[in-house]
Amino acid sequence: MVAAITFSLAMALAGGVLFGRAVTSPAETPAERVELRFPPDRKAPGRKEAEPAPWPSEDATSDARRIAASRAGTVSFTVIGPGGKTVSFQPERPFFSASISKAMLLVAELRRLRREDMPLDAATRTQLEQMITLSDNDAADAVYERVGDPGLNEVAEISGMTGFQGDIGHWSNVKVTAGGMAAFMSELDRLLDLPSGDAGSEMLASVTPLQRWGIPQAAPEGADVRLKGGWRPSDAGQLVHQAARIDLGEESYAIAVLTDGNPSMAYGEETIRLIAAELLPDS
Repeated sequence: MVAAITFSLAMALAGGVLFGRAVTSPAETPAERVELRFPPDRKAPGRKEAEPAPWPSEDATSDARRIAASRAGTVSFTVIGPGGKTVSFQPERPFFSASISKAMLLVAELRRLRREDMPLDAATRTQLEQMITLSDNDAADAVYERVGDPGLNEVAEISGMTGFQGDIGHWSNVKVTAGGMAAFMSELDRLLDLPSGDAGSEMLASVTPLQRWGIPQAAPEGADVRLKGGWRPSDAGQLVHQAARIDLGEESYAIAVLTDGNPSMAYGEETIRLIAAELLPDS
């Protein structure tokens, strides 16, 4: 009898049941949940990498256009991003160039030196540096005397600037558009593919901090920024422009924001910064 009971208990334990209750051995205790981690360069099986967000987002585009339409005065902008994708607001509206055309004068002068097989001597380099980094008007007058309207017209043509109106008689009175200035900045590397082009590029990257408002303030951290601004009083108020080339890794952005009728210089600077902050990528 005892042997029969012992045998029954053994069979019950082997079956995992003791007096109607399940019996779980320590080896069968449910394990704690373990989260599988994969190195950054490996994907979890069956998991797709997130697609990069399209540039620019629809919200950013709408917000930039809303800002441009709501600010005092007249505002126009164009930005050309990776793959040539373009976003704009009234891109063909003409504005007096003011000092933003000095970037064109720089290219025109470097092209003249190449054409005449002349080096960039110390005196000319200093003149160009003052014209670009400090926006010196006397230096611009001297350069304009040498290249004239034909030099500016040539630069506008080879860079594909739309809406350019030259032959005005002074560099600050030529007419430019946001679409045209963005095209100029988009072609900047090709335009500066000249014997002294590296020097010209460095000048545009070395604009004095006092004039690095607007677009540079909104540019992604670590980006290379080459730019030129322009400003002067106008019949409508204060004219304030800025155009820049932003290089971030393998991606490039060319942006121009032109404004007129601003109640103050600072107001125009803020308009440009607000629009650029919407249109440029985060760092």
